[in-house]
Amino acid sequence: QVQLVESGGGLVQPEGSLRLSCAASGFTFSVYSMRWYRQAPGKERELVAHISSTGTYIDYAESVKGRFTISRDNAKKTVYLQMNSLKPEDTAVYYCYARYGAGYWGQGTQVTVSS
Repeated sequence: QVQLVESGGGLVQPEGSLRLSCAASGFTFSVYSMRWYRQAPGKERELVAHISSTGTYIDYAESVKGRFTISRDNAKKTVYLQMNSLKPEDTAVYYCYARYGAGYWGQGTQVTVSS
């Protein structure tokens, strides 16, 4: 069955770094565009970063540009989100999302930025 499993979240101090991973199975990962979303308590889910199936198109939310980097390894069926210079306002549950016609969500991983 289709699975997206996020990992790498945790508690980090402001200005720290984390690397999230999302491992895919059960579908043809290489044709799917991949996205990272996040949802903070009491807020709507927002798009953080987007990478096309081949990695040639990448886009970021303005709030994370210059700090976050999305990448993918189609051989490993994994998408990554490198997060640097983290701020308290980055605190949220981070979800990966695969899209090619139908869409699939992961279960999310908590990122907490706090001193």
